[in-house]
Amino acid sequence: MAGKSLERYAWLSVATGVVVLGLKTLAWYLTDSVGLLSDALESTVNIGAALVAVFALRAANRPADAEHHFGHGKAEYLSAMVEGFLLLAASAAIIATAVNRLLSPQPLEQVGIGLAISMLASALNGVVAWILIRVGREHRSVVLVADGKHLLTDVWTSAGVVVAVGAVALTGWERLDPIIALVVGANILWTGWGLLRDSVSGLLDERLSDDDIDEVVAVLAAHESPTVHFHALQSRAAGRQRFVSFHMLVPGSSSVRAAHDLAQEIEDEIDARLPETVVSIHIEPLEDPRAWGDIPRGAEHPMHSSRTRFDEGPVSG
Repeated sequence: MAGKSLERYAWLSVATGVVVLGLKTLAWYLTDSVGLLSDALESTVNIGAALVAVFALRAANRPADAEHHFGHGKAEYLSAMVEGFLLLAASAAIIATAVNRLLSPQPLEQVGIGLAISMLASALNGVVAWILIRVGREHRSVVLVADGKHLLTDVWTSAGVVVAVGAVALTGWERLDPIIALVVGANILWTGWGLLRDSVSGLLDERLSDDDIDEVVAVLAAHESPTVHFHALQSRAAGRQRFVSFHMLVPGSSSVRAAHDLAQEIEDEIDARLPETVVSIHIEPLEDPRAWGDIPRGAEHPMHSSRTRFDEGPVSG
């Protein structure tokens, strides 16, 4: 799917956020529930995050240039990081408001219609969240998946708020309203921290997932032979784009054309399994001892499980 098409899904999130914020603000206005207020405050974060996602996708879709040889894919991680900080700010505002209401509880008003409006907003959020996560995973868009998970968290948050506010109306226990708001604030805080952690991992060039590495290993294993060996497998991701590099050891007597043809065949097979993967292959003579001692620290050995870490034992040639 082209970048412009993915960008349209981000705009869908923006439009949904505006509608949902209006509905939740109305629900809070009618009921004067701090729990519903906390739900509405999270929706302001949804809008801000969705707007950031639009521009992050636009930046990430720009091709490589003279100043950015590997493209702009990491802009998606910056978007997720901004969303994480926005969530932390929203959680602080919610917790402060909840503590104030906990000290000075207030009765709720027009609970029935307020809860009905809130449930309508949650249903809308749920549908859009499902769409964003499905499309984001299909096209490896960090931004869309993060935005979808954020909206899904909002759905569960809203469900908890609706139940709690309904319980307040039934029992008359007014402090339950700010208590659930505190729970909402803590949940948003945890979600924001998770987004920050994941985005920082991406910016620090975390390796590909175990499943992705196993796909690469399967291709290399099919070409492994007494005269062809692979090692020093390294990988990283930049948004939707994957980067994989490794060393291919072949007999020193092999022609450049033969080695290149084999490397090209391997690149094509990896690309077929993992689209949008940039593969770099360093060719070395099999007989040269130096070719066996240049495995970078942390590089997985292709003939081992991708679950094996460097510090679990020495990497063998």
